[in-house]
Order: sequence, then structure tokens, then C-alpha cells
Amino acid sequence: MKRFLPGIILLLVLSACGDSKKDAAGDLNDKKAKLEKLRGDQKKLSDQIAALEADIAKADPSAAAATARLVSVLALGSDNFTHFIELQGRVESSNISYAAPRNGGGLVKAVYVTQGQAVRKGQLLLRMDDAVARTQVASVEAQLVTARDLYNRQQKLWKEDIGTEVQLVQARSNVTNLEKQLATAREGLSMSNVYAETNGIADEVTVHAGEMFAANPMGPHIKIVNNSALKVTANIPENYLPRVKQGTPVQIYLPDLKRTVNSTISVISQAINADTRGFVVEARIPADPALKPNQVVQVKIQDYANASVVTVPLNVVQSDEKGKYVYVLAKEGAKTVARKRSIIVGESYGERIEVKSGLSNGDQLITEGYQDLYEGQLVAVAK
Repeated sequence: MKRFLPGIILLLVLSACGDSKKDAAGDLNDKKAKLEKLRGDQKKLSDQIAALEADIAKADPSAAAATARLVSVLALGSDNFTHFIELQGRVESSNISYAAPRNGGGLVKAVYVTQGQAVRKGQLLLRMDDAVARTQVASVEAQLVTARDLYNRQQKLWKEDIGTEVQLVQARSNVTNLEKQLATAREGLSMSNVYAETNGIADEVTVHAGEMFAANPMGPHIKIVNNSALKVTANIPENYLPRVKQGTPVQIYLPDLKRTVNSTISVISQAINADTRGFVVEARIPADPALKPNQVVQVKIQDYANASVVTVPLNVVQSDEKGKYVYVLAKEGAKTVARKRSIIVGESYGERIEVKSGLSNGDQLITEGYQDLYEGQLVAVAK
């Protein structure tokens, strides 16, 4: 019996957990059903109140006027509406280079630059072990001296009609070949020196004398940054691809400087990143000593604009089974009533939404007190 006791306890615990989950699911369903019922009851009560108030208004206009709801209104007019995609971006330099040896790499003999130092294009940054290259240059130089001496002697003999033309040509050819070999050897020797490819600041110097140095940014390296040409990059979700093009206006907010820079999209990547499902855009920004590569910025890309459209506060737009609607003020004889106006909306940004149809310039939009209004309810404008 003792052998089976742990198993029995485990079954009881699992059963209790299962019952608990079922109870939780059942409780949630009960709450959802109760919420739907209350919503239905609320609509019925609102309809009954509206009907009673309408009957009272017909039977006793003075009583209805006394119960008019106070509202605030806004006269509508066409406005300029813009929509922005808001993203996080970062500052990058368009001119970052890594100093690299031209001969494939080797042992570092001396480093002539320190981190943070300003460098010029063509400046010597470090020297690598060049013993083999120097030996080769010296060997070819010695051979060339001998070859030139033989050529000069052969020329003198030729002028004295001694020797053959073939011997003279061979001597001259030997000199020419050795001169080419010497030029190649000296080029190889110069490759032992590493020079700056651009003006800028030696932002990272992680190579030291006695280390092996190769063209690999992940290993020991010298990184040169030129901040005279800066740009901002941002990753945009692919669903915005049709709305972003070269020349699209961009607002770039620099939080550290508390300043906004206006620019345009200059580059759009030609491929969607398989991991992020987005594409990269670039926008150029003016050089500024206070800006550094990898600095975080806020990017607002204008992906939509309408120069003349009616817009309303987003919070006044309500919904029912027929769609979106708002309430407007209407003068009907001596009465001022609220009228429900169905609308078709477009883009929204911030606290505004554009109205494609349903409202016109001059309409009096009810902006306060609209929450519990009903069609035809008497209203009074708050002073």
C-alpha cells in the first residue's frame, strides 16, 4: 500500500489542478456573459430614456427646455493633416574606416597613433615587421648594380666593334627586368607600413607592438571615424514599405541636445530583413561636434499628408453597429438639438482623426457632454 501512496497523492493533486482550471474558465465565461447582458440592459434603458424625454418634449416644451444638456461645441473647418511613423533610430557616420595592412598582415613592430588622436589621410599609423621585404630589396638592388655595370661594359665593347648585338640586347634586357623587380620589391616593402585612408579621429586603437595584425575588425584594429558626414538610420516594419520613398520628409529629434532636425529619406534598403521583417532607411543630418555615432534619436517619418481635410478630436468619435458617428449641434426653429452624424474616417495621428465624409466646414461639433447624448436631444451651449 505504501508503494502506491505517492502515485495516489499525485493523481489527487492533478485532479484538483484540473478542477481549478475548469472553475477559472467557467468563472470567466460567466463574467463575459454578465457583461454582455449589462450592455444590452444599458442600451434598452438609454432607448427608454430617449423615448420618454421625446414624449415629454412634445407634451411640455418648457419642461424639456429645463432639462437641456449643457454641451461645448467646435466650429469645423478644413485643416492640414499629416500622419507620421514614429520610430527609434541612431546616428551613424557615413565615413568610418579600419586601417588594414595591404600585404595580408604580420607582426607589428611599432604603432604611431593613440586613441582619440586626429589623423590625416596618408598618415603613417603603424609599421610591421619588414625584415624579409628589406632583404629582398637589398638583394635586387645588388643584382641591379651588377647588371648595370655589365651593360655599360657591353656598350663600350659594342662601340669598339667587340661583341655581338645579341649580347648588348641581353644585357639591357637584364637591367630592365631587375629594375621592374626592384620596383615590385620596394612596393612590397611599403606594404609593411599602414597608412590612414581618410581624415578623422582614431576612435579605437586596439593593436600593439609585438602582436599579429590583419584586416579583421573583430581582432586588433585601428578604427578611424570622420563625423563630417552624419546620417540617421531606422528600421521600419515592412507594412509601411509602400508609404515610404526617397525624399519622404523626416523629423529627427535629438533628445540629448533637445533639438529637432528636418531631413528627407536619402536611402531605402532593397531587401526585407528576414529576422526583423523590416527595412532600413537613412536620412542625412548636418555635422555637429555634439553628435556621436550610435547616439539614439527619435525619428518621425511623414508617410501621409492631406492639405485640406476636416479633422476632429479622436475622443469624440463613437461607434455603433452601423459604424462611426459624432454629434453635431442643429438649430431647428426655436430649439437647439443634438443630431447624430454618421462619418467615414481616415488616418488618425495624436489626438486628431481625419473625416473623409459626413462633416462639412461650418458644422458645430459637440466636443463636451457628448457621451450620453441621443438623437434629437435638446442641448444648450455652455457659456
